[in-house]
Amino acid sequence: MIHTTVLPPPMPFLQLDSGRFSFFLTSKQRILTHGGRRRLGSLQACRHSMFLSTKPVLKDGTLSIKEKVALKDVPDNVVVTPLTNSSAFVGATSTEATSRHVFKLGVIEDVRLLSIFRFKMWWMIPRVGNSGSDIPVETQMLLLEVREAPDFGASNETTTSYIIFLPVLDGDFRSSLQGNSSNELQFCVESGDPAIVTSESLKAVFVNYGNHPFDLINESMKILEKQLGTFTLRETKQMPGMLDWFGWCTWDAFYQEVNPQGIKDGLKSLSEGGTPARFLIIDDGWQDTTNEFQKEGEPYVEGSQFGGRLISIEENDKFRRTANEAQSKAPIGLKDFVSDFKRNFGLKYVYVWHALLGYWGGLLPNASGTKKYNPKLIYPIQSPGNLANTRDLSMDCMEKYGIGTIDPAKICEFYDDLHKYLVSQDVDGVKVDVQNILETISTGLGGRVSLTRRFQQALEESIAANFQDNSIICCMGQSTDSIYHSKRSAITRASDDYYPSNPTTQTLHIAAVAFNSIFLGEVFVPDWDMFYSRHEAAEFHAAARAVGGCGVYVSDKPGQHDFKVLKRLVLPDGSVLRAKFPGRPTSDCLFTDPVMDGESLLKIWNLNQCTGVLGVFNCQGAGSWPLLETNTREDPSSELSGPVSPADIEYFEEVSGKLWTGDCAVFAFSTGSLLRLPKGEKFDITLKVLHCDVFTVSPIKVYNQKIQFAAIGLINMYNSGGAVDAIDFFSDSSSCEIHVKGRGAGEFGAYSSSKPKSCSVNSKVEGFDFRDEDNLLKLVLHHKITSWDIVICY
Repeated sequence: MIHTTVLPPPMPFLQLDSGRFSFFLTSKQRILTHGGRRRLGSLQACRHSMFLSTKPVLKDGTLSIKEKVALKDVPDNVVVTPLTNSSAFVGATSTEATSRHVFKLGVIEDVRLLSIFRFKMWWMIPRVGNSGSDIPVETQMLLLEVREAPDFGASNETTTSYIIFLPVLDGDFRSSLQGNSSNELQFCVESGDPAIVTSESLKAVFVNYGNHPFDLINESMKILEKQLGTFTLRETKQMPGMLDWFGWCTWDAFYQEVNPQGIKDGLKSLSEGGTPARFLIIDDGWQDTTNEFQKEGEPYVEGSQFGGRLISIEENDKFRRTANEAQSKAPIGLKDFVSDFKRNFGLKYVYVWHALLGYWGGLLPNASGTKKYNPKLIYPIQSPGNLANTRDLSMDCMEKYGIGTIDPAKICEFYDDLHKYLVSQDVDGVKVDVQNILETISTGLGGRVSLTRRFQQALEESIAANFQDNSIICCMGQSTDSIYHSKRSAITRASDDYYPSNPTTQTLHIAAVAFNSIFLGEVFVPDWDMFYSRHEAAEFHAAARAVGGCGVYVSDKPGQHDFKVLKRLVLPDGSVLRAKFPGRPTSDCLFTDPVMDGESLLKIWNLNQCTGVLGVFNCQGAGSWPLLETNTREDPSSELSGPVSPADIEYFEEVSGKLWTGDCAVFAFSTGSLLRLPKGEKFDITLKVLHCDVFTVSPIKVYNQKIQFAAIGLINMYNSGGAVDAIDFFSDSSSCEIHVKGRGAGEFGAYSSSKPKSCSVNSKVEGFDFRDEDNLLKLVLHHKITSWDIVICY
C-alpha cells in the first residue's frame, strides 16, 4: 500500500528531510520526477533532501524537535503519515502477516517522560523515566518533555515543549507502546484473533507536538476524534445528574452480602447525620446468580465468586418476598424497595451494578432465564502484554472457570431486556463493570476491536433508549479498545479499587487517578471510586475528590461515618461543590514520581466558575507502585516541603476577567489563613505523609477604581470556591455594591481591601467579621439557606 500526502507550505512546525523517505514510504519506494510531474516508483531507496516545513525533523533516522532528539535510529520500515503541521500517524510494515506484531520505532534517551500504562488487565498507573527502557509494556499514553537551551544572546530561560505518542485503533487492530533494554520505543499491534492478520499497520500511533501539555493532549484527542470517528470527547457528552449529588455505594459496606435492611440503615444514618445521600449504587450482590464452584456450607474458596453466573435478569431472593414470607417486612420486589427509599430518603438516583456480560462468569448456558441469549462457555486468553505485567485474581479465576459469553448477535436484545426491566423497577441507571473482558474472548468473534465496538454500541444504545439521563458509570474498562469506542458514556472509573484495609494503596489511589485523568479526562469524567469517611486516610481521599471534578460517594458501613469530613464535601441538601474539569497534576508534577521519589508532593489543579482550586498531597512513603517494588521506605512521620503558586492552576484566565489586578487571594483550608500573592509568586508548604491541604485561589479585582475584592466562597468546605456562581457590582459616585451569588449554607469568606459598611443576604442585613491582618471578610449563611445573593456595600 502506498500513501502520498501533500503538506502545506513552510509556515508550520514540521520538517521532513531527506534522508529518510521512510517518513512517507517503505524502503523500496521513492519519489521520481519526470516531465515536471512527480510520481511514485519502486526502485532502490534514494536519499534526496525534501524540506517541507521546520519542525519536527526526521533526518538521517532521527526524529527531533528544535535539535532535541525525541527518536533516533528510526528503522526503514517505519511509515509516517502527516496530519497537521505538528502531528502525524506513525506505523510500520512487515514481510509477514500475523495477528500480532511488535515494531521498533526508534531510540529514546536522556529525556523526561511520563507513561500511562495498564499494569493489570483492568487498570492503569503512571510511570516516569528518562529513556526507552523505562516505558512499560501496555503503555497507552506517552508524554515526552523537550527542553531547548537558549539561543546565544537571548534570555537565559530554557524553553519547554512536549511530544505525545498515543497508540490507537487501526482497523481491526489495537496498538500499545513499550520499551526494551536497548532504549528502543516499540509499538505492538494485535487483533486478539489468530484468524485476523495483517502485514502492516500504517496508523497505529498518533504523534503530536506542542508547547503546553494540557493543550497538547486536548488538541490531540480532538484530532483523533475526527480521524477515527469512533468516540467523542467529554466536553460534548451529556453529563449524568448524579455527578452533582452526594452518593453512597453498598460495596465496601456489605460486599456481596448487601440486603434491603442494610441499605435502609445506611441511608438513615447518613440522613440523620446531616449529609443525606441523593444517589445510591446497589453494587454486586443483588442479582439472580448461581455458582457451581462455591457450594453452600463448604469452606470459602478464594476467587470462587468470579465463577458465578447469571440465571435471570431479575433480582435475587434477598430483594423479593417469597411465598412463605407473606407476613414479613421483606420488600415485595426490587421496585417496592427502590420506590420506598426514594420516597423516605429523598433519593434522586438509584443505580445498580452489572457486568458487561451480565455477571463475572457471564450467563449460565441453558438456564431458562438466559438461554434466549445463546450463551456459550469460553475460556479467556490473555495477551502477552497483559501477562508481562501483573496477574489479577479475577482474571486467573475466569480463565479457570470460563465465561458464559452472550452471543454477539443477541447482545442488543440482552441489554435492552435487562435495562427495560430495571426501568420498570424504578432504577435510574447502571454501573457496568468488567468491560475489558472482551479482549480475552475475541478469538472466532471478529477480534478484540470489532467485538468491543459491537458490545459498546449495543450498550450505549440501550442506555440511550431506556434511561433518561445518560445514566451509566463504566468500570474496569481502561483499555483503548473501550476508550476509543466511547461515543456516549460520560463517566469511567479512573483507578484500581479503593482498598480500605490496605494502608499501602491509599496514596497510590490518589496519584493514579490524578495521572490517569490526563488521558481519560479528555473522554470521560474520571470516577475516583468510593471511600470510607471514617478511616485514617479519609480526609486525604475526601480532599482529592473535592478537587477531582468527579462524583462524590462513600461506602461507609451503616453508622460508621465521620460527619466532620463529610460536611466539608456535602451541603445540607445533599449536593456537592463539583469543580469544572477533571483534576490533574500540575505541569511541574508531570514528570515526577509523587509516590516513590522521596521528594515530590502531588499537586492537583482545577477551576470553578469564579475561582481556581489546588489540592496538595504528600503521597510519599506509604506504598510502592506495582512492578516497581523497593525496600526503601520514608519515615511515615517525616515531613516533605514543596513550592505552591497560583500559577499552578491552568487556564486561570477563564476566571480572572478584565478587572483583575494580577494578584490572587489564596485561602488555605487547613489553617484558615488568607494570603495575597502575585499570580507567579510561590510559597512553600510542608506536609506529613498522608496529609494534604486545599487552596482556593481567587483573582483580586478592582471595583469602582478603589475597592479590591475576591470571593473565596464557603470556607468550611474543601472546595470553597465551588459555592460561588457569579460576581457582579453596581456603583455610583458615592457607593459601591458587590453582589456574590452562590449556594449552600456555612461560612462565607472573601478578600476585601477595606471593611464594608454593611452586608446583606437575600435582602436581609446580616452581621459580619473583618480581619484587618489579612483582609478576610466572613459572614454566616444559616442552615436553611440553599442559594444566596450576598450584597456587600462600601
